[in-house]
Amino acid sequence: MRRSLWIAALVVVLAAFAVFQQYSSWSLIRSGPSTQNSSDRRSGDQVRSAGARGAAGRGSRFGQAVPVLAVIAQQKVVPIQIRAVGNVEAYATVSIKSQVTGVLEQAHFKEGQDVKKGQMLFTIDPRPLQAALKQAEATLARDSAQVKNWREQVRRYAELVKKQYVSQEQYDQIKTNADAAEAVVAADQAAVENAKVQLSYCYIYAPMSGRVGSILVNEGNLVRVNDGTPLVVINQLTPIYVTFSVPEQNLEDIKRHMAAGALKVDARFPSDDGRPETGTLSFIDNAVDRATGTVKLKAQFANSNRRLWPGQFVNVALTLTSQPNAVVIPSEAIQVGQDGQQVFVIKPDKTVEVRPITVGPTNEGEAVIVSGLAPGEQVVREGQFLLGPGSRVEIRDQTTTADTEEQKKGRSGKGRGES
Repeated sequence: MRRSLWIAALVVVLAAFAVFQQYSSWSLIRSGPSTQNSSDRRSGDQVRSAGARGAAGRGSRFGQAVPVLAVIAQQKVVPIQIRAVGNVEAYATVSIKSQVTGVLEQAHFKEGQDVKKGQMLFTIDPRPLQAALKQAEATLARDSAQVKNWREQVRRYAELVKKQYVSQEQYDQIKTNADAAEAVVAADQAAVENAKVQLSYCYIYAPMSGRVGSILVNEGNLVRVNDGTPLVVINQLTPIYVTFSVPEQNLEDIKRHMAAGALKVDARFPSDDGRPETGTLSFIDNAVDRATGTVKLKAQFANSNRRLWPGQFVNVALTLTSQPNAVVIPSEAIQVGQDGQQVFVIKPDKTVEVRPITVGPTNEGEAVIVSGLAPGEQVVREGQFLLGPGSRVEIRDQTTTADTEEQKKGRSGKGRGES
């Protein structure tokens, strides 16, 4: 009985599976053509879309010229430079401190003023030191009077000892006392000189010409000898230094070219495109920094216009030598392809050729072309992304393009203002 039930169940399962297979085949036959048509339609749309993009990217193949900006490769002398970021330092810095203890009575300058060497800066209350000087002078006068008396006694005892009215011992004692009195007078004279020196410290003069900073101790404050806080700081601004660091790999080139003559250094401000300040390399540090692998250099600038200011950061260009007859083009004309760096060269028939090149150093936005390009050849400067080998181009006027961009900006700005 059980065996019969298992056989019946198996027959039912097999029948259900056969019905399912038949239904699936019928569904596929019915939906197959429509699915295939939709797939074909999607494939056709993709092909047409790709064709449209290809036509846009390579319009010259369909008879359309791609507008581009062009530039002619020039031949000129190019400086070989090492560029770095430098920091301006004062040529000399002096922190003015008091050498006597007293009340700061008066400052004879204004903050940020230029001062000359020998100009009076501060006055410290001189009265205590004036009194000390008078006391030392009085002591000197007293001891000088005593010396006169001892000298007179020595003169008298010298005559008496000749006549043997007094003993030689008495004469020697009188002479010793006179010599001691003269030594006391010499010490008093030194005390007077010291008092004068201390009194002179009450009047503080500028030790060099330069520009003063903020007054760090105001009038009326008590200042002490060698106090930690200076009264003011003077920086010498003309001439001035610019300190910068370069990789140690450049050290041999710098020393070799420096031995042939002074090396020119240009300093530019990040926010200023005007004429750079020009100086000369004056210092190479005697050791390479182990932590950074760089060597410290200093350049001296005349700074007659006071454009360089201590603490300021500048872009430094150290010129080692010059490369004559170098072929240069703007850096933005160079593209990177599968075979390396390349440019689009415009041929006489207004079609472009992809030319591999070897690029040398770059200076102020211009790249030196070592090989692959001849002087006078015309290359594409802007618009390379729409080009391919053999594309036809239309060279636009860069001045007209710039004017058009300005007009667009003006209209957009006017529209925003009116809104």
